[in-house]
Amino acid sequence: MSFRDLSGHYERHPYPHYPLLASIRLCDSYATNLTALWARFNGELLPEREGRILLAGCGAFSPYTMSVANPAATITGVDLSRRNLRRARAHCLVHGRWPARLLHGDFLDPLLVPGSYHYIEAFGVLHHLDDPAAGLQSLERRLVPGGIIRVMVYGRYIRQQTESIRRALRLLRISDLSALKRLIRAAPRDSRLRSYVEDLWEARTDSGLADLFLNPNVRTYRIDEFLEMVSSTGLQPLLFAHQGALADPEQEIERLRGLERRREAGDNIICYLGHDCTGEAAPTTQSMLLLNPALREAVSRLTLMAQTPMERLGHDNAPLDRQARRFLRRFRHPLEEQKLTGDEHVPAGKYLEKLFLVRLR
Repeated sequence: MSFRDLSGHYERHPYPHYPLLASIRLCDSYATNLTALWARFNGELLPEREGRILLAGCGAFSPYTMSVANPAATITGVDLSRRNLRRARAHCLVHGRWPARLLHGDFLDPLLVPGSYHYIEAFGVLHHLDDPAAGLQSLERRLVPGGIIRVMVYGRYIRQQTESIRRALRLLRISDLSALKRLIRAAPRDSRLRSYVEDLWEARTDSGLADLFLNPNVRTYRIDEFLEMVSSTGLQPLLFAHQGALADPEQEIERLRGLERRREAGDNIICYLGHDCTGEAAPTTQSMLLLNPALREAVSRLTLMAQTPMERLGHDNAPLDRQARRFLRRFRHPLEEQKLTGDEHVPAGKYLEKLFLVRLR
């Protein structure tokens, strides 16, 4: 597979193709706020204006969502599709967000993307590369000490039916979207193909349908294959963030291995990886708790219920009632953890796990 093949695919099918008026609220972006992530994995406060973020393979939407989550940070987005970049720039402008610095080309090129970053997003990108391990190694070299990379790669068993359809399409020599759509329309309503495609939210758009079944280069991962790729770098798994993941990385790895032994679908693998991170702060007499900056408005006058158009923005959350908002408002500025009463440690722990609160040394 060549750079030209993948670039041509996304020029024909810019992805994801959300309507330009599709928006997210600040509170929906809590899981991509750099200040909160840096505190979670380093126990220190990174001022918002100091943050440097790289979106590797940014696509047509994530520059907008990242600018919502980090309005003061310096954001660079790189993509091999000019149509993706035009769409991303338009989405930012429609919603009054100053576009990130958007660059056309290969994010692996150090001349195109020099410098170092606190946070790199490689969501749904590495599994499209000829050499994903080399890609991850290249991204690691762009991180400052304490830097974080969030990756998503396709899980082996959740993609079983998709990959089966992709193999069938190659045998049928179907490689363009119009032919694929004709095949789906001609399939009986109770057929596996028709029922499977109709159940996929991603297949509701042409770009999503093309990305599912016509992308020229796709690989899937078992958890140990993913860990082997990570082991080729100096990165360490910090936290798995896919649906149902356990908070302890080692326990989550064992849970995923168990799912794979039973050939259960599980989910795509979403993981925060760290480069020389100092680790989460421990509760001490000096430790402080701080509200995730993306939730400031939500706890002041709104309820928090994420209506997220993409899994990368975090998990859906139940509304925050008045009591919860009143509790969280106390942490808009760092609050000494020792000032909490015994009963307050339970909700604080719950919100720390959700990334609504972070602990500082």
